[in-house]
Amino acid sequence: MQIDRRALLAYGAMLPLAGSVSRLARAAESPTAGAIEKADHTLRIATGLVELAPDHIVSTTLYNGQFPGPLLRFKEGQRTVVDVYNDTDTPELVHWHGQMIGSDVDGAAEEGTPFIAPHGMRRIAFVPKPAGFRFYHTHVVARADLNRGTYTGQVGPVYIEPKNEPGAYDREVFLVLKEFAPSFSRGGDMAMDFLAGEPIKELQETGKKADDEAKEKTKGFEVGYDLFAINGKMLGHGEPIRVKRGERVLFHVLNGSAGETRSLALPGHSFRVVALDGNPVPTPRDVPVLWLGTAERISAIVEMNHPGVWVIGDLADDDRKRGMGIVVEYAGSKGKPQWTKPKPYRWDYTLFGKPGATRAKPDETMEFTIVKHNAALNGFNEWTLNGKAFAMETRNPTYTVHEGRRYRLKFRNASDDIHPLHLHRHSFELVSVGGKSTAGVIKDVVMVGGFQEVEFDFVADNPGMTLFHCHQQLHMDFGFMFLFGYA
Repeated sequence: MQIDRRALLAYGAMLPLAGSVSRLARAAESPTAGAIEKADHTLRIATGLVELAPDHIVSTTLYNGQFPGPLLRFKEGQRTVVDVYNDTDTPELVHWHGQMIGSDVDGAAEEGTPFIAPHGMRRIAFVPKPAGFRFYHTHVVARADLNRGTYTGQVGPVYIEPKNEPGAYDREVFLVLKEFAPSFSRGGDMAMDFLAGEPIKELQETGKKADDEAKEKTKGFEVGYDLFAINGKMLGHGEPIRVKRGERVLFHVLNGSAGETRSLALPGHSFRVVALDGNPVPTPRDVPVLWLGTAERISAIVEMNHPGVWVIGDLADDDRKRGMGIVVEYAGSKGKPQWTKPKPYRWDYTLFGKPGATRAKPDETMEFTIVKHNAALNGFNEWTLNGKAFAMETRNPTYTVHEGRRYRLKFRNASDDIHPLHLHRHSFELVSVGGKSTAGVIKDVVMVGGFQEVEFDFVADNPGMTLFHCHQQLHMDFGFMFLFGYA
């Protein structure tokens, strides 16, 4: 929803007032922490306005009335208490993405986390881990409602301070990439040539067979966007990132999209990738472009050694021109921000692995084939894993794991879509991506390319119901998920 400036004051008067909660009510809603204990952080979920640019003001659901939500800095291993107020008319959830915490506070209804009632609150407590760049976001089902779920502005960064900080940089800059003003359209082709690896003929044939057997011969709905922003501001609006020559700036980049893959380049500079999804990589590498699937994070150091006024932005010209960028301004430099498109570059996770490393053998291997059924659910694509779509009513399919065992998950993508695969409450080690083996790269989201395969290992070391899903909102809402249950 877009609002012009003349409607801003009138709309602001209609915003709901934040409700108050008595100590008695807090105690009733706070099974994990006493009412007398003071919260370390407070999040309020409410409708608000984001001024992306003077002529582009959008209404959406926010944390604490801002986008992105406030940066929350936790200390590794030090218990934290968070009060979450829901000032909206619908139930909500806050998912603590990338953390190894309990199912009751993880923020996924499929795992059994309680909803935060409309105009209610919930106090939660957990011990933040592991260290590094994490984030928090809503985890409700949206389906056809583009005012729900990750289509809204409910995204905020988390940084869990490590017990031993390496400190090989001068300062940090957090960048949250996000699209606004979503709308439905019939699906088109997704660019995939930026990922390393080649399509597998067998998977192409499986996908074609599913298309041929589909009752609907048209492609299902996809979501597109009119407006793009970094840290809630369109390119050319808001403050630039001001730097000095010789600085080493650590950029923490989050793709907060509901379903878009994002790229980022800074002309005349390279990114030294030091962590993926908050986890240090075995082999830091210099790359010209960052590529991030939905919910992925990259931490990269940039040496500021090319003075000028530059645009750090997305490679897609249309998206960048509609806002997906931010100005980087060197001290003493003036003039119009410059943009130069880098040469084509293929994103390869295995570059950051440990050459020649060995890993523990899995105790069990599970294999899944991803198939898309075009427009099968009232015009929306249905997604199946080994022929099954997840059913919220029954919470099936569910697979059993045993604590302490190592599991290898192999995903074979028989669709032409890129899928950012996410495992809750655990981290995993990449084994093979796009036909290339690797070791030592620890993540919680990984992209699998169209008609490609990916393999990763995880250790069942955090008992409780555990959700796995594609992080594209449309895909998870229409079948692309399952649960692990501990025996």
